Amino acid sequence: MSEWFREWIAKVAKDFVTCFITKDRWKYIVKGLGNTLQIALAAVLLGILIGTIVAIIRSTHDKTHETMRPGLGRTLLNIADWLCKVYLTVIRGTPAMIQILIMFFVVFSTARNGTPVAMLTFGINSGAYVAEIIRGGLMSLDPGQAEAGRSLGLNYFQTMRFIVIPQAFKAILPALGNEFITLFKDTALITVIGGKELLYAAKAVGAKTYSVTYPYLGAAAMYLVLVIILTWLQGKLERRLRQSDRR
Repeated sequence: MSEWFREWIAKVAKDFVTCFITKDRWKYIVKGLGNTLQIALAAVLLGILIGTIVAIIRSTHDKTHETMRPGLGRTLLNIADWLCKVYLTVIRGTPAMIQILIMFFVVFSTARNGTPVAMLTFGINSGAYVAEIIRGGLMSLDPGQAEAGRSLGLNYFQTMRFIVIPQAFKAILPALGNEFITLFKDTALITVIGGKELLYAAKAVGAKTYSVTYPYLGAAAMYLVLVIILTWLQGKLERRLRQSDRR
């Protein structure tokens, strides 16, 4: 048994060296990880921007469309709300994989680099889910919060910026953090369009060494470690926000 174990350890060490050390193949993995983080960060920022705009339009419509006076403002709000509903229905009703394929092979059929297309696609995809998360947080707040802001002389946008959105952020942080973690893992999907992210790098190393076990296990370990770090940071931020509420 001890002889078998030593032989197994020697084989594991040899395969590890072949996959990661020989010819500096670990650099493929590190570069893929860097691209994955860039794609995820760009998509998160775009998703927050789109999601916030859509959430404000939808929550404003839900709260005020019955009390608004008929006119151009009400008509424009109704049109904007309808467009937002169409966007949410289409994005949440179709798989992210199909969205990536359509964006790369149909919308941007002349594109040679899949990374910018992936950033845009994941940003649009994430924006739909972020919008509903933020809208839920905005709708859950007591209407008296907005009324208090207006009584202080703040206009609608100032009230949203300084009073409503900061309070809603505390309520939606757990769901928002989970959405960002899901987005980070979903970046592996862009390997289907040749995006050079972490999974693509692992596949490239496997193709060169004729062994996919350790490249795939290494990629999985990196995803796991980064998700653990993101979860820890999210929990720490939630604790700080709770402490600030007690002061």
